[in-house]
Amino acid sequence: MNTHCPLCHEDGGEVVWRNHLARVVLAHEPDYPGFCRVILAKHQAEMTDLPLAEREALMAIVWAVEAAVRQTLNPDKINLASLGNMVPHVHWHVIPRWQDDLHFPAPIWATKPADRTRHQPAAADLAALRQALEQLAP
Repeated sequence: MNTHCPLCHEDGGEVVWRNHLARVVLAHEPDYPGFCRVILAKHQAEMTDLPLAEREALMAIVWAVEAAVRQTLNPDKINLASLGNMVPHVHWHVIPRWQDDLHFPAPIWATKPADRTRHQPAAADLAALRQALEQLAP
């Protein structure tokens, strides 16, 4: 645990699933419904800091989250990102993208165009995503 790392001390979103290795959270980014994070349970800055078995297990969780998002929300694209520039703790962003979202095709961290409105999936689809994430079996 790192005393200065927010992901060592905070969940980083609403926890919907966890095991000994990682937790999956709904980020609740209003402009990006279905945005999830997969956050390593222990503090490490880089994927290559992890033993191979842990890297593979973590990526299996990322892929399971991606599959759940695709199956429930049917986005046009999924963006996977592991940046860590602001928070150097291994975590993955799983971001559903639609052609009519605020930034498409640019990254969600780009400057927002003035003429776009946010995409909103049906409430039933978001509920289905939550249920799928709670039952992850990577």
